[in-house]
Amino acid sequence: MKDQMHKIWESIKTFASKIHYKSILRGARLTYGVTWNLLLLFIIVFIIGGAFAGGIGLGYFASLVKDQKVLAKEEMVKSVYQYEETSTVYFANNKTLGKLRSDIDREEIKIDQISDHLKKAVIATEDEYFYEHKGVVPKALFRAVFQEFTNSSVQSGGSTLTQQLIKNQILTNEVSFDRKAKEVLLALRIERFMEKDEILEAYLNVTTFGRNSSGQNIGGVQAAAKGIFGKDAKDLSLPQAAFIAGLPQSPFRYTPFTNQGEIKDAELLEPGLNRMKTVLKRMKKEEYITEKEYKEAIAYDITKDFISKQPRSYDKYPALIEEIEGRSIEILAEILAKQDGYEKKDLKEDEALSSKYLTLADRDIRQNGYQIHSTIDKKLYEALDKTKNDFQNFGPTYKRERKNPETGKLEEVDDPMQIGAILIDNKSGKILSFVGGRDFKLDQWNYATSVPRANGSSMKPLLVYGPAIEMGESAPGAVIADLPYNFPNGSGGTYTPRNYSSWRYYGLVSAREALANSYNASAVSTFWKIRDKDPGQYLRKMGITSVSKEEGSYLSSALGGLTHGVTVEENTNAYTTFANGGKFVDAYMIEKITDHDGNIVYEHKKKPVEVFSPQTAYLMIDMMRGVFNRPGATASSIPGMLKFSTDWAGKTGTTNEYRDSWLIGSNPNITFGTWIGYASNRTSNTDNGQRNYRIWANLINSAYDVDPDLIAPKERFKAPGGIVSRSYCAVSGMAPSEACQKAGLVRTDIYNAKYVPNKTDDSLGAGGRYILANGKKYAALSSTPKEFTREGLIINPGFLNRITYGYVNDFSQLVPANSQWERLVVADAKLEDDGKAPAAVSAKMNGQTITWNKSGSHDVVGYRVYNEAGKKVASVLSDGTLSHNVGNGKYYVVAVDIAGRESKPSNHVGKAAQEKKAKEEEVAKKSADDANKKKEDQQKIEEQKNAEEAKKIEQEKQQAEAQKEKEKEKKEEEKVEKEEKKEQPEPEQEKKEE
Repeated sequence: MKDQMHKIWESIKTFASKIHYKSILRGARLTYGVTWNLLLLFIIVFIIGGAFAGGIGLGYFASLVKDQKVLAKEEMVKSVYQYEETSTVYFANNKTLGKLRSDIDREEIKIDQISDHLKKAVIATEDEYFYEHKGVVPKALFRAVFQEFTNSSVQSGGSTLTQQLIKNQILTNEVSFDRKAKEVLLALRIERFMEKDEILEAYLNVTTFGRNSSGQNIGGVQAAAKGIFGKDAKDLSLPQAAFIAGLPQSPFRYTPFTNQGEIKDAELLEPGLNRMKTVLKRMKKEEYITEKEYKEAIAYDITKDFISKQPRSYDKYPALIEEIEGRSIEILAEILAKQDGYEKKDLKEDEALSSKYLTLADRDIRQNGYQIHSTIDKKLYEALDKTKNDFQNFGPTYKRERKNPETGKLEEVDDPMQIGAILIDNKSGKILSFVGGRDFKLDQWNYATSVPRANGSSMKPLLVYGPAIEMGESAPGAVIADLPYNFPNGSGGTYTPRNYSSWRYYGLVSAREALANSYNASAVSTFWKIRDKDPGQYLRKMGITSVSKEEGSYLSSALGGLTHGVTVEENTNAYTTFANGGKFVDAYMIEKITDHDGNIVYEHKKKPVEVFSPQTAYLMIDMMRGVFNRPGATASSIPGMLKFSTDWAGKTGTTNEYRDSWLIGSNPNITFGTWIGYASNRTSNTDNGQRNYRIWANLINSAYDVDPDLIAPKERFKAPGGIVSRSYCAVSGMAPSEACQKAGLVRTDIYNAKYVPNKTDDSLGAGGRYILANGKKYAALSSTPKEFTREGLIINPGFLNRITYGYVNDFSQLVPANSQWERLVVADAKLEDDGKAPAAVSAKMNGQTITWNKSGSHDVVGYRVYNEAGKKVASVLSDGTLSHNVGNGKYYVVAVDIAGRESKPSNHVGKAAQEKKAKEEEVAKKSADDANKKKEDQQKIEEQKNAEEAKKIEQEKQQAEAQKEKEKEKKEEEKVEKEEKKEQPEPEQEKKEE
């Protein structure tokens, strides 16, 4: 620069020599000095000022980022990839069910699964220098800073995709130089650790894209592609890619859907369509597309590609989604707790600890994009749900009060009869389907899995007969005395179990019969023998943990009278134990959980628990077959309701006042249980048993339509080794004695070979006589007339005391009322003699049949019919027909009591009596006729008198009227005469004047 100035100076001197050399040269020197000095000063100031400004800028920048922690590579990369991803739920066999509930629907995707159109559209729109810069574009950054300082109304984005990723994943959306400086620093740093495609992939998974066709917020291009166009991101067309690429600038303005999933009106769609055109222009400018592609895309009607409103999976399967979600959270909570050194029992014992990990698991499952695979069969679930909805025979709907969860105030809501049902695969424990209730919108309780109810008689196989057979205390052929026991209740009183049907008792019955017909007294009698051996342990092994050891010994528990109750899942699951040969396989619904990379986080492992021996399990199965196939048994109507046949075994159950009705049935493949009742636990006016049996049958029929091989296996339950057939005496359950054989009371059943009857029957003693009275058998007294007694076998008193534990006082119903048992009589079952003659009866005759009423005395054993001469012509048992055919003559009847006393004779009836009665009736009739005739004559006389009197009165009336008429005429005549006299002179006057 100095050389140039020197040349200029030399030129000036040459020119000056030609003119006034010296004066001009002096001025030029002065100008040169000033100019040089000024130029030098400017350069120095510029350099110093620039350095100063740069130092200030760098210092300011340093002050802004001084608090930003220097993040390690691993931490930064982890933060970038840590975005909320919705967990996906699957039916069995990997069929998609849907997404769990979350604030945003997001599905992670790899960069190679994204359309090139979409990647280029995003780069052209959001960061044209993406593959060139190192995280920051200085020109764009300075432009943004300048606009900020000048408060420019036109804002142009200064953030690269890298910066936006940093802002979304590591920093906040705060608008400040502080945040911007940190964003720049971290963007420069992350570019050192990640490839460009990795950054782009993360960005495309993080960014929000408005709403989908379900009205849900969406994040990431895969969720956007599916939620807006119904296709994967790799399959997007150019216009579709351009539309999605334009959304991030203003997601909820440009999105085509409302928050209800409806497509917006045309004018509201316009901003999004214009934004798509802008994206296409930028793609053409960057030469990502040709002019032809641009024009075709601009002309394309993208609105026809918007998919229609899609119901969210939660809206379609609310009960199922909630159930799977809840179970998954519990599983993840245990996993998270285990990572921190806690065991499952720690969570059960510490409510606060459990709450903590459940909260963490809930957050985890909504953010980390798990793949949750369930055991639920889609077709079975939908078939059962439809059948439940179509069923028209539920009980009436009432009203109930409940607390509003939002306001806390009581409100009146519908109280329909509810249902819970569950279908479990026996061998694996998979829950294949369930019915959670009538209407999830009305009642969000899952009545199949979450609501405990008293299980009534369905408890008997689990707590009574199964354990008793396992302990060797019972068998299908074990004999039970079904009688009115008076068991001590532990508080000074007594407990008398009553049978459900007609409140009657059934006497000597086998355990097989008692279970099939659900006799309560028999069940409690069997339970009494094992109550001190902790029968509840078997319940706990079968997953019913709500019944404590103490409650497991209560007599009422034998009939399902529980404090807490059991769920349909627990009750049904316990029954699979018998179908599995005595092994309990815990039912489950979550098959496995994987993370978004496919790594297995959890996988169910079957852990069978030995509960009963195979022999006990089979004996119970064989007994429970009778519930379905024994005539008159509680579920004997079920086979006729089914469209298929298979080997069923199970149990019914009903609680007091019909509050709950249960039916559980197993075949070699599956176990299916149903419960119906009211949420309010109200009583029902009718027995809901048949209603429940019908819905059970309808549901299992619909399941059969879906999978007949599963629901109706051709094979039957198979007996294991150790099962033998033996004969027993139906009186005692012991090996038959000679007396039992003679009585024809030998029966045959199957046993566990370890516990066959090995003692000979000692229940029957010597022969004796008995009577029938009031429908019961009683031992005859020595004075009882033989004509009213029968020959029979006496049951030994010692046996009775042994079989009833000394808690029965009334043995009158011990012997079943049928011909096979008619010779048996209880030795000390006596009809009490009241010590006086019985009450007399009243007789009557119809043709040649004499009939009479029953005596009012309770100790009457028969009746005698005598003729008029006092000769006995018939003896009739008190429980027989109270009539007898007789000949001509007179007869009467007397009642005879157990001591042989006769009542006073009844009235006499017969032919002579009938003639006398007829004559008396004839005389009475004649007398009545005479009286009636006399009365009629008197009535006629009175009528005649009345008529004559009336006639006389009428005549007098007529005469009076005639007299009155005459008087009236006379008065008229007198009046006329008087008038005439006034008009004419007196005749005497005329004569005088003459």
